[in-house]
Amino acid sequence: MRYDGREYDAPRSVEMIPDFTKTAGGSVLINWGGTRVLCTALLEQGTQPFLIGTGKGWLTAEYAMLPSSTGSRKKRETLKPDGRSTEIKRLIGRSLRAAIDYEKLGENTIWIDCDVLQADGGTRCASITGGFAALKLGVKKWLEQGLLTTDPIVTQVAAVSVGIIDGTPMLDLCYKEDSGADVDMNIVMNGKGEFIELQGTGEGRGFSPDELSTLISLGKKGIGELFTLQNSL
Repeated sequence: MRYDGREYDAPRSVEMIPDFTKTAGGSVLINWGGTRVLCTALLEQGTQPFLIGTGKGWLTAEYAMLPSSTGSRKKRETLKPDGRSTEIKRLIGRSLRAAIDYEKLGENTIWIDCDVLQADGGTRCASITGGFAALKLGVKKWLEQGLLTTDPIVTQVAAVSVGIIDGTPMLDLCYKEDSGADVDMNIVMNGKGEFIELQGTGEGRGFSPDELSTLISLGKKGIGELFTLQNSL
């Protein structure tokens, strides 16, 4: 049994609260185990300079951990984000750009902001999964308001972590598990069953092809459940 009593292939409880804020186009508070992330989606007229005149839009993401999100105060990222936050926001952006058709978006920019209120492992996966949910809600509003004429979303996107601890492959690692894992991996997939990104690292040792196959199977299982939850919003 794991620290929190789950089986090896059981995810933590995940809850998505839609329209958590009233000012954003779309917003979701995602509660994933002990992790809490506020995800918002905003539409801005105008595209990136390199896309002007092409009729294509863009999606970009921001990620930050609030000072009280961890056990010890995290310095607020006001001017220069740390390397970890920069890497994660790029991952969120890459993942969610795979969900949209740039031409259907038109020359507009979608901003996905992910603010971690409380961290207990898996913040990047929660940000991607909650970010897509916020995007979905935002697009619905923008279509109703006439800000968009065509739905630019072409597929779902969600992410989950997997890892190997004491020789056992496990789904959805909490912080305590993640910090002591021999192998740590984040899996991002779309609704077509295709991989968008695989981030796998042998922290304590290497891992075999068979172990990789098991981790991917666990990830597919977890992401399938997240897709169902996104569809319920």
